[in-house]
Amino acid sequence: MKTEFNKEDSLQEILKPYRRKWYWFVTGVVLMILLAIVYIKTTAPQYEVTTKILIKDAKKSGNPADAIPGMEGLAGLTGFNSNTVENEMEVLASKKLLGQLVDELPLQCPVYTKGEFHKVELYKAESPIKIQVINEKPFSELPKEKIDISIKGNEITLNSEEFSAPVKTQFNKTVSLPYANVMFLKNDSFNPLHTKKLNANELFFTYTDKVSLIDDLQELLKVKLSNKDATVIDLSVKYPNIAKAKDILNTLVAQYNLEAIDEKNTESEKTKQFIDDRVTLISRELGDVEKQKQDFKTANDLVDIRTQAGLELQTNAEAEKKKLELYTQLEINNMYSGYINSKASTEILPTTQLGSEKDAESSSNISAYNQLVLQRNRLLENSTSEHPMVKTLNDEIKKQRTAIKESLDKNRSSIQSMINSISSLEGKTNTGMRKVPAQERLFRNIERQQQIKEELYLVLLKKREETAIMLAMSSNKARVLDVAYKNKKPVAPKKLIALGAAVFLGLGIPFLIIFLRLFFNTRISDKKSVEKHTSLPVVAEIPHLKSQKNNLIQQNDVSALAESFRILATNINLQLPLEKKNHVILITSSVKGEGKTLVSMNLALSLAKKGRKVLLIGSDIRNPQLQRYRPEMKSAKGLTEFLYGTVTDIKDIIHPSQMNEYCDFIYSGIIPPNPVELLDNGRYKVLLENAKELYDYILIDSAPLMPVTDTYIIAKLADVSLYIMRSEKTEKSFIEYADHTAAEKKLNKVNIVLNDVKAQNFGYGNQKGYGYNQDVDQGFFGKMKSWFSKS
Repeated sequence: MKTEFNKEDSLQEILKPYRRKWYWFVTGVVLMILLAIVYIKTTAPQYEVTTKILIKDAKKSGNPADAIPGMEGLAGLTGFNSNTVENEMEVLASKKLLGQLVDELPLQCPVYTKGEFHKVELYKAESPIKIQVINEKPFSELPKEKIDISIKGNEITLNSEEFSAPVKTQFNKTVSLPYANVMFLKNDSFNPLHTKKLNANELFFTYTDKVSLIDDLQELLKVKLSNKDATVIDLSVKYPNIAKAKDILNTLVAQYNLEAIDEKNTESEKTKQFIDDRVTLISRELGDVEKQKQDFKTANDLVDIRTQAGLELQTNAEAEKKKLELYTQLEINNMYSGYINSKASTEILPTTQLGSEKDAESSSNISAYNQLVLQRNRLLENSTSEHPMVKTLNDEIKKQRTAIKESLDKNRSSIQSMINSISSLEGKTNTGMRKVPAQERLFRNIERQQQIKEELYLVLLKKREETAIMLAMSSNKARVLDVAYKNKKPVAPKKLIALGAAVFLGLGIPFLIIFLRLFFNTRISDKKSVEKHTSLPVVAEIPHLKSQKNNLIQQNDVSALAESFRILATNINLQLPLEKKNHVILITSSVKGEGKTLVSMNLALSLAKKGRKVLLIGSDIRNPQLQRYRPEMKSAKGLTEFLYGTVTDIKDIIHPSQMNEYCDFIYSGIIPPNPVELLDNGRYKVLLENAKELYDYILIDSAPLMPVTDTYIIAKLADVSLYIMRSEKTEKSFIEYADHTAAEKKLNKVNIVLNDVKAQNFGYGNQKGYGYNQDVDQGFFGKMKSWFSKS
């Protein structure tokens, strides 16, 4: 049971300083809650506006061109193959796209009006005016203050603390401000219902340059994946004006789709241009071949050569057909090689899969090459050619271009080899054609050239139509799943969090202050703080006096001060020997200012009564303090004169206290130059022996121990020593000094008196005494503290 009591007592001691300052916590919580309410009221509520978009990824949704036969080779034109959702998230938050957004929306000069507790932004239909930035003025200092707008009819006056004079302008006219040229326009879409609770006449605006605004938008815009397994992106902003936030998100998605379509169409446009050029060239060549055929027949009077050489042609028909296909492929290959050599490495190349299924390697290389060129061109929009990634891409483009050429050369060699093989076969089968006139062979060559040109011409026409279809089929890259919408409740200020933080700070700040004061406190405060550092008994606690005017006890006094000295007197008497009638009590302290003289005076007055005379000797001859209570006695003869021997009769230096007829004083007298020699000359002992014949109690108000050694000289002459310590003034290290002094027997029967103890530091006694504080008016807070103490 004793252990549990100690634990409970220890916990109460820990909580005691916090319970004493309970009103700090109440005041702190109330003040913090008031500040939180002010913060909530003066902060414009912010709403989170969100939109959801689906990125059409070719790897998951497929390529729409694949649905058309023969268009598989144009898969690279869509631009999806190398895209990832993470890349698109970066594109959505890029400065380039946000710059286009700033150009599209009126964001640089937002218009405000004064609300009840905070400013309110007016956007589009909410504002009676529109402010359009014509152009910015580079290298100019941006405004830090708002610009007030005063409108009278068609006249507009602008005022700002940064303006040397008001600026006047009119609607639909350009006005020059120090940082930009702007124009004020009347808003035809203004709806007064939006501002019926606001004063739309007190308007002002702020200005932000484009670069800073883009940075602000990047911080404002939040881009994240809706689901890690899907290609759905959530775009959100937190902003006070809901209409503006919605406009920002919806316009951003629209600008993203426009740029994506432009990027996808770039390669298709290049391919279409290439095909158009080839069609024109082949048309001209086909016309030349047909004219050559016509001239040949006319010159040789030929009608139907096929009938004449039917048997020979039937034999090698299949070989001729195969050879024709090979020549077509060879022509395409040579044509594309010439095109590549004529174009720079910065241009996108058209696909080569125009006639054969064997050049898949070339098509793959060209698609990879085009992707590298697009990436390089996109990177150059925001960087220079010296950028490390640009150099890396240039090296990759050169390697890919070389690979394309090698692939075409390899393909050409393969086709030529096959043609040579078929020609060799034709040589064997042409034995039967020796009878055919030479004209037939020439005509066959002309016909073959005609067929090659016709087939190539048809292929180009088909591919031109396919490319046109691809351009017409360009669709938005981002599909809007949810148009921008706001959440039901505002996301800021968070009222519960603000109030919770207020309560936490209201409790935490007082707690921290008290904790730090206790942590850095090196002084004693109450009886227990003394008992923790010494085994010397604490025989009394002297209460703190609010006023120094009435610091001496009176006869029949029932105050807390009087009762504390009665307790002190009782405890001293318990330590004095009963057989001895005359007692000497020494009162000392560690340093000055701890209340030795006050304790000495009141103890003397407390002990003095009928049948018990008391003498108080002012023994601090270096710094006399006893005369403070009777200033007229400053020049009176006293202890110093007796020690010098100029006064031999003790009665000549004894003076009545005039406060109690049974209490007398011996004042210090003049301040001597050699106090130690005087106290050590033996005359002080004679003084005490003579005084014992006249008084029952002799109290010695001595000098402090730590600064001087005066007290140690006379300490052994006392029966009991009272060591005065002052609450909230005496250092804890002084207790150790007192402990050593008592242990070394330099003082007799040392007892500690704790002086100037405030009510909250009392142990038993003055807080729960018998009417000792009847003269104290507690007031409202005092009653509240008492109520909390009881509870």
